[in-house]
Amino acid sequence: MQLELLDTKKWATRADLANAVFEWIECWYNPYRRHSSIGMICPNEYERRHQPPDPEA
Repeated sequence: MQLELLDTKKWATRADLANAVFEWIECWYNPYRRHSSIGMICPNEYERRHQPPDPEA
């Protein structure tokens, strides 16, 4: 996060920084990082693998 977000620019306000940190965590880190509790795959991949088939497809 330090290299990918914090060091990329000078933040005008703490609120701007807080919003950027929140977005980075929720939009990039959590959806794509691997979790040991689900077999070392990312949550997006886990949901894709365990989604029921679309009956209309």
